[in-house]
Amino acid sequence: MHSFDFVTPTGQYCMPEEGVPLTPKADLLTTEEILTLARLFVKEGVDKIRLTGGEPLIRPDVVDIVGQLHQLEGLRTIGVTTNGINLAWLLPKLQQAGLSAINISLDTLVPAKFEFIVRRKGFHKVMEGIHKAIELGYNPVKVNCVVMRGLNEDELLNFVALTEGLPLDVRFIEYMPFDGNKWNFKKMVSYKEMLDTIRQQWPGLVKLPEEESSTAKAYKIPGFRGQISFITSMSEHFCGTCNRLRITADGNLKVCLFGNSEVSLRDHLRAGASEEELLRIIGAAVGRKKRQHAGMFSIAQMKNRPMILIGIFLMLQESPPASQSISSWHPFLVWCLKPRGNFSDQMATLWKRLRVPKTLSLVQQWLGSVSPLRHYNSHTDSDTNSKCLSPGSQAQGHSGPRSTSNHLTHVDSEGRAAMVDVGGKPDTERVAVASAVVLLGPVAFKLVQQNQLKKGDALMVAQLAGVQAAKQTSQLIPLCHHVALNHIQVQLELDSTRHAVVIQASCRARGPTGVEMEALTSAALAALTLYDMCKAVSRDIVVEEIKLISKTGGQRGDFHRA
Repeated sequence: MHSFDFVTPTGQYCMPEEGVPLTPKADLLTTEEILTLARLFVKEGVDKIRLTGGEPLIRPDVVDIVGQLHQLEGLRTIGVTTNGINLAWLLPKLQQAGLSAINISLDTLVPAKFEFIVRRKGFHKVMEGIHKAIELGYNPVKVNCVVMRGLNEDELLNFVALTEGLPLDVRFIEYMPFDGNKWNFKKMVSYKEMLDTIRQQWPGLVKLPEEESSTAKAYKIPGFRGQISFITSMSEHFCGTCNRLRITADGNLKVCLFGNSEVSLRDHLRAGASEEELLRIIGAAVGRKKRQHAGMFSIAQMKNRPMILIGIFLMLQESPPASQSISSWHPFLVWCLKPRGNFSDQMATLWKRLRVPKTLSLVQQWLGSVSPLRHYNSHTDSDTNSKCLSPGSQAQGHSGPRSTSNHLTHVDSEGRAAMVDVGGKPDTERVAVASAVVLLGPVAFKLVQQNQLKKGDALMVAQLAGVQAAKQTSQLIPLCHHVALNHIQVQLELDSTRHAVVIQASCRARGPTGVEMEALTSAALAALTLYDMCKAVSRDIVVEEIKLISKTGGQRGDFHRA
């Protein structure tokens, strides 16, 4: 199935801070051109069209467009993605015209923060629009929330709580790079981190079955009216089953949201191209579709349109939102198409070929070879299994059963990096101790010993850094779960025989996953802080012996280094 989206500008996620140059009206698809392309795709089997943003509801003829689309034989669903500002008063007319599905972009539940993100007031109008959609019987009403660290990740639980009494599908979207939105990996909150945070509050969270080609991973809390979903474009891309196309407001076809290659359907339409010629052009573009997008770091460096300038969206299954922020006021349109089963042979063959790519394992790409993964392994006691990648060196002193594995636990069956699901593991008391040694040399050691460094008390600063690092581990190590630590202790002892500082970090928590990464991160960052405090005195400082001393509480037994 396919979908069309109409797009206009929006808030800070989609709209660059400096704005975008307005496209001349003559360059935009006219209403008739929109309907011409819609008829073409519906004739070829599309049964869903979605008008998206930016903001489609500022277009004065939007109700008329919905009405004309509703008359297309074979079109089953007409949806809209909107910032919600104008929804409450327009929705009755849109529903009467034939609108059957609604996505509302909302990145915060705090009115003041809403104004900061969107650069205008309007939060209460958006909430009024959501309640109007529920009142008119739309179920579910989808709420799209782009989650950004330092901006709204602290509101995750508040968004989830909305689904208790309202028939909403709150869709948490990983922060994605687009031209001008100043994307930064540190701002991205991964699906697994969000899921882990939510599960700590609602451990009974249940995963719902996924439809083929679905872009969303859906979950539900038993007893709640609504549900939540995650759009994992960055941490767990769905390129292998992606069947989406997008058409921009100025009539360009994009085969990948993150790609920068485009083909102008508008120019061919205005040059008098026949339906057969248009289908051939579309088919050729689909045939050039890459097997997967470039990855988050490459995408961030790629020249691509800002999100608000990406238009018509064609897809074969449930579509991700073309607009992922709250507000917009720029007359651009995007379509989203969903084809029925009898898509033309030419297009169906292309889609079938594109939907089952075999991608090289990410680990093999990182290693620069296709050597077997047996060169690395992870221990599978419960907490090690839920943490980060471990090289295959032999640990010592296990006091209980121990199991090794010939695969990386943080790589899925398709070679993509993924966090381990610890939702089914029992909560137990977890303790881990790690250590590190910093060889300062005689001059720096004496200054530290006598607390005469110009920067201040090196031991105290390093101790504080170790405590802070333990609490921030999940933000520093991408595939680690967030752990609510009950206790952190960082000790630093002077070893005059080696002119060294010996660091020992201990972490304790109760939960389904271990805390050895927290202890190791604490020891390592305390050591690096010592280096930073002393580097003006000597650059001949060595940080060594960062290692796990012990861990307890895993299902598979404890570990104590001999």
